[in-house]
Amino acid sequence: MSDNDPRVFFAAERTLLAWVRTALGLIGLGFVVAKFGLFLRLAHPEGEHLSHAWSVSVGVGLAILGAISSAVASWQHARFCRTLSVNELPPRYRMDPAVWLGFGVALAGGALCVVLVV
Repeated sequence: MSDNDPRVFFAAERTLLAWVRTALGLIGLGFVVAKFGLFLRLAHPEGEHLSHAWSVSVGVGLAILGAISSAVASWQHARFCRTLSVNELPPRYRMDPAVWLGFGVALAGGALCVVLVV
């Protein structure tokens, strides 16, 4: 690959989007785990209900991990893009939406954590 190859940028953007996809999975799994105790109560309303307080803590932890990973990946991507030369960037291509998406997922994950705790 030469020094003026936009494939470097596109590889970095694919990496960012892979991290965002992973963060969404962690946030979604965190929600499911946090609501696990509620699911058990609904599935067996007549049965004995053990305490599943751990599910909220683990779920919130997973959602926080997802939010942090999305924010860090977005920050890292933006920082990397600033090191690229003009020749390595595709012409007339907006780089901001992918970074906004990553930070948006991080904010949504943080908001979900607040909702789960409250």
